[in-house]
Amino acid sequence: MGRRAKNSYDFTFHSEPVVPEHICEKEGCNCAAEYKAPKDKSLTDYYWFCLEHVKEYNARWNYYEGMSTDEIEAHIKNDLGWQRPTWKLGEQRILSQMYSDPLGIKKEAFGGDEQASSSIPPTKTEAALIAAAQMLELTFPIERNKVRENYKRLAKTYHPDSTGGDKEAEEKFKHVAEAYRLIMSYLDADKA
Repeated sequence: MGRRAKNSYDFTFHSEPVVPEHICEKEGCNCAAEYKAPKDKSLTDYYWFCLEHVKEYNARWNYYEGMSTDEIEAHIKNDLGWQRPTWKLGEQRILSQMYSDPLGIKKEAFGGDEQASSSIPPTKTEAALIAAAQMLELTFPIERNKVRENYKRLAKTYHPDSTGGDKEAEEKFKHVAEAYRLIMSYLDADKA
């Protein structure tokens, strides 16, 4: 009896030859093309080259070919803003009320004490403030005395002692109290 060698296995792989997805577009070259290069400045249509020929093509490629110096400078300047429209600082009218200012910096930047930022609806980051104003039946500009007046009226309306313990009214009372706290803290911070 012949003994077989330990761990001797016969692995024979039979695989199909891999057909490249693209063939190099350089005339006379039949190599697999793995690299694409733009055909023109639109950068939407491409040639396919092997490594040797893509290096050759890239060495000759000049995106700015055919453009004047002014056109090149305008293109480069436009790229600084990622092709988005821009304007010089100060050309656009900026209202101090457009920005939330928890540190009180805008008073100095926008020329002293301007109209309080509560005079226009707050930004989307202050959506809770808008909801609080709606809860207290307030409109912008928010006035401190109107906040107190509406809070007292709504608190009396929804207080558990006046509603006989109605759970829905008790929840509304809690929301009114929280809305009052939020708006007053906003007005106090805005005043500082």
